[in-house]
Amino acid sequence: MISRTTQLAIELINRRSVTPEDAGCQTMMADILKPLGFDIESMVFHDTTNMWARKGNDGPVFCFAGHTDVVPTGDVSKWKTDPFNAEIIDGYLYGRGAADMKGSLAAMLVATERFVNEHPQHKGSIAFLITSDEEGPFINGTVKVIETLQARNESIDWALVGEPSSTHKLGDIVKNGRRGSLTAEVTVKGIQGHVAYPHLADNPIHKAAPALAQLATTHWDSGNEFFPPTSFQIANIHAGTGAPNVVPGDCYVQFNFRYSTEVSADELTQRVAQTLDQHQLDYDIQWTYNGSPFLTANGELLEATKQAIEEVTGYATDPQTSGGTSDGRFIAPTGAQVIELGPVNATIHKINECVKVDDLDVLTDVYQRLLEKLLC
Repeated sequence: MISRTTQLAIELINRRSVTPEDAGCQTMMADILKPLGFDIESMVFHDTTNMWARKGNDGPVFCFAGHTDVVPTGDVSKWKTDPFNAEIIDGYLYGRGAADMKGSLAAMLVATERFVNEHPQHKGSIAFLITSDEEGPFINGTVKVIETLQARNESIDWALVGEPSSTHKLGDIVKNGRRGSLTAEVTVKGIQGHVAYPHLADNPIHKAAPALAQLATTHWDSGNEFFPPTSFQIANIHAGTGAPNVVPGDCYVQFNFRYSTEVSADELTQRVAQTLDQHQLDYDIQWTYNGSPFLTANGELLEATKQAIEEVTGYATDPQTSGGTSDGRFIAPTGAQVIELGPVNATIHKINECVKVDDLDVLTDVYQRLLEKLLC
């Protein structure tokens, strides 16, 4: 007999919600929340479906935040199961989105059901902010919902994002912040020509290489007690026509910063420009700002989360800010306290994505205990 959390996770996984499709996941969630007293508001922006659901009119507002979209499956023939037909094998639930993050959504729903039924007169409000645009370009999802809420002076006090934060066992790590993300696309210009006549050409690869080497070895900052040092990584380099006897006319480079609170996006862009100019490159550069670093260092939410995890699991959690970005970066600037807590992340975005079935029930218990600590 499987638990209600596992059953709901299966129903969500079986919906083919490859980003930015929702495939009816939010309707399913709304059907569970409505009988509990939630007002449901669907916010559709272009190709993205979002849901804002709220029970209560008073503060403080505790918000479960998450996404129904999943990444593509890759080669389905390499999966041991149909990625959109969830199966339990040896205690693990397999399917695309099992860990990222339909298992968390199921746990949120069941924890909320239990909490509301056991504490119908709870204080404050409970909300759900759910999008189908987290795995995609993040243009029409959480950021647009937050803009809508701010325009009508509706705020969130505490937000729990259900991203898979755990590393070895459920709850061993929570994310209480994330680094900023900044991406550059640079085209270094040269002159195309024959490799046998280099004096008639200008090789942009040769010109770009010393500058890239300098950027790759630059010490950007030392981090701080909450964040590791800022990192610079080259993600893509492309040049050439495919012929071995042609000097290319330009060289395309893409790189990314994951940065701490010790440096700003403006500082990074200025230092990159200084390096490229120092090497006398002829270049075009385009920056994509993916989000600022945010931190929930102390406060009611983080303390309650630590206590809930230890009371349910018997061990302490470790707050960290490592890893990629999440939609928490759109919620934190409003002044909300934000943490991320979800399943083990070992298989996310991989072939044979899975989550331990028992962990879904433990996660449900932790979420419920957290609601009790904050709203009772």
